[in-house]
Amino acid sequence: MAQDIKKLKREKRIKVHKRIRAKISGTSQIPRLAVFKSNKNLTVQLIDDESGKTILSLTTFNKDVKDKINGKKSDKAYELGVLIAEQAKEKGIEKIVFDRGGFIFHGRIEKLAQGLREGGLKF
Repeated sequence: MAQDIKKLKREKRIKVHKRIRAKISGTSQIPRLAVFKSNKNLTVQLIDDESGKTILSLTTFNKDVKDKINGKKSDKAYELGVLIAEQAKEKGIEKIVFDRGGFIFHGRIEKLAQGLREGGLKF
């Protein structure tokens, strides 16, 4: 029974994500920032959809990031946002398209977006 509920929730999120992806796309100047959230970690990628390549990628379980980030999961999401914003600035990216991956803009996703904005990215 519990697995059925999990499966339904996942299918619903994927359906929402497909609706979102139908409307947004990233370019080399304005890449798409794709977010994936698991129970413990966040994965963030800057993607150029025209060429189909990932420009930049960070996760909370990466060793370099793990050393810099500590605290609650929402604090880690905020710090991850600031880190990816800094690295995007180094690559000359000022503006992004935010793809929340079908997740509700609440909690860790909201903290990530706040960190991105405070890091200097516009979306």
